[in-house]
Amino acid sequence: MTVPHVLLSAAVSLDGCLDTRQGESRLLLSNEEDFERVEAERAFSDAVLVGAGTLRADDPRLRVRSLAPHEHPLKVTVTRSGDLDPAWRFWHHGGRKAVYAVGARARTRAEAALGGLAEVYEVADAGTWEAVLGHLHTLGVRRLMVEGGGQVHTQLLRQGLADELQLVVAPLLVGQADAPRMLGPGPYPGGPLHRHTLVDTRRIGDVVLLRYALNRRPGTDATATAADLAWLAEACELAARCPPSRTAFSVGAVVVAADGEELARGHSREGGDSRVHAEEAALAKLAGGPRLRGATVYSSLEPCARRASSPLSCARRIIDSGVRRVVTAWREPDTFVVAADGAELLQDAGVSVAEVTRYAEAAMAPNAHLLGNRA
Repeated sequence: MTVPHVLLSAAVSLDGCLDTRQGESRLLLSNEEDFERVEAERAFSDAVLVGAGTLRADDPRLRVRSLAPHEHPLKVTVTRSGDLDPAWRFWHHGGRKAVYAVGARARTRAEAALGGLAEVYEVADAGTWEAVLGHLHTLGVRRLMVEGGGQVHTQLLRQGLADELQLVVAPLLVGQADAPRMLGPGPYPGGPLHRHTLVDTRRIGDVVLLRYALNRRPGTDATATAADLAWLAEACELAARCPPSRTAFSVGAVVVAADGEELARGHSREGGDSRVHAEEAALAKLAGGPRLRGATVYSSLEPCARRASSPLSCARRIIDSGVRRVVTAWREPDTFVVAADGAELLQDAGVSVAEVTRYAEAAMAPNAHLLGNRA
């Protein structure tokens, strides 16, 4: 079954709480700068999901101020009771809404309560989450952001159905045994000794963002953030501007520092030189320096491991520059070289490589004449 990339997003206190105990004032765990980050993640997701319990407790709007590249993400909830209040703000902001009701009784109650405010789909009690994710994929959802609550996060993690965790830790201690926590006890895939991959850490005001790849489905968009998607879109736009060629791919590349500042960009055949590759053009504009060691190279095509026009491949140039992360949209086909393995060369040298397949079509488009029916 094909399912979306699943991103779990949450903010917790130092002792792992999502909030104070029920009946007390709501706990503000994040800050304005992080709220903006979360809204950007929503904007770059195809759908945002929260459990019905979170709707009942918090009445969130799940607003999105920046709407690129989608008009609005689909807003989704899952209910076992069908007890949904049509006055909740969730139904009256943004675009389309979808409800997954567990069983016929929940579906009937949800349809009666909402009166057309959302599309209601029935799923079985057995295999609920696989059915929800599979159906969302048929609706065109490729990136799903899950914002809680704790029960939803726990179920998805226990069932091995999450790809990425973005966890914000706030400098607060709740200290209440009955306060809601992000994760409940129980068996998790791999057991207590399994270590997930820490992809990134970032200080955002007085909170810290931790990003983990959960290693469920290798080769998916497991480590791509909203910022990654935006920069990779820029690289694909650069590829579309390349002078066309019958003997080389059209590729765009952008080098971005760890703080989000663009350092350089380039594209294939830049400056009229038919031999120049995109990553080569971008890196040539930089004179090395410490900022490259924390930088990311965004390339519309997997950096080449070998080339006829130069003894130095783009993968080797990236390794030598000190860059330790590459995000690409498309693996190099065997049009010009056999067994292209730029990603493997980078990874063997300790460079992290993320392939964001949602942009593969955009990366292939300016190369359609080279690909036959593969584009």
